[in-house]
Amino acid sequence: MKTLLLTADQTDKAAEIIKRGGLVAMPTETVYGLAADAFNGQAVADIFRAKGRPMDNPLIVHISSLSQMDRIVREFPEKAKALADRFWPGPLTIILPRSDSIPPEVSAGLDTVAVRYPSHPVAQQLISASCPLAAPSANLSGSPSPTTAAHVMSDMDGRIDAVIDGGDCEVGVESTVITLACPIPRILRPGGITAEQIREVIGDIEIDPAVIKPLAEGQKAASPGMKYKHYSPKADVILLDGDDEAFEKYINEVMDDKTAALCYNGQQERLSCICIAIGEKDDYNAYAHNLFASLRKADEMGCTKVYAHCPRKDGVGLAVYNRVIRAAGFKIISLQ
Repeated sequence: MKTLLLTADQTDKAAEIIKRGGLVAMPTETVYGLAADAFNGQAVADIFRAKGRPMDNPLIVHISSLSQMDRIVREFPEKAKALADRFWPGPLTIILPRSDSIPPEVSAGLDTVAVRYPSHPVAQQLISASCPLAAPSANLSGSPSPTTAAHVMSDMDGRIDAVIDGGDCEVGVESTVITLACPIPRILRPGGITAEQIREVIGDIEIDPAVIKPLAEGQKAASPGMKYKHYSPKADVILLDGDDEAFEKYINEVMDDKTAALCYNGQQERLSCICIAIGEKDDYNAYAHNLFASLRKADEMGCTKVYAHCPRKDGVGLAVYNRVIRAAGFKIISLQ
């Protein structure tokens, strides 16, 4: 299969591919998504095959109008409407009871469906020109998510029909996922919309333990990003838990010419290894934006180990922590 690289003004051509049951990688404000007709079970199954993704890992349905919700969910409760009014279009995914129109392939056999209204204009144009789209990240399963069209082509060239180049993704990590299909709304995956922001809109919420720990034995994944090792480069990622001085001392003791460190601007001066800067100190929006590209850069540089400082677990820091802890396969070294 030859994968076409389309420009942002070729969404009509991409829509025709979708209507024929094909696969198109599209830009969103979070990461690039690998899209197929959400109502076409065969096309959705092709997403799993192209990515090498386990079939028990559910997908997200992307919409371009609230009027499309009627065909996707059985109910749209007041809390969901309040969240949609505040955060849509944007990087928030809401899990609700799915309608019979959504094939089981989308939801991995669950009776719920995850829905998001992306803010990226190219994604909106593609959905409006075709239909609601089921779309996980447009990368090989388990590898760092793609935030540029070049990342997608590196992973998916020859596996899918087309990629729309819409430039760099703004947020850089996948959407926040919250389920309303339980007594107390629960965040299953943190993202650019924080728990603190959500509480301002709907009050009490919980954060699922699997956000920072492995999924419990036998527990089904209700959201993408919960069950498997994700976001991981070929290099071995290791988290270091300690202050700046301990972080720098440890790396300088173990470094070699294949070791890299994710560090903040200016910290490179105190490190004797390959340094990949991710932004200013404590700027977690920049960390999120640069994370996946930085992990891919480590592979491009031939690194075998990547050390990262343990992020905070609040605000956007929780989203960064969730991604790097899974990229590291939950490997943390305490420097206390």
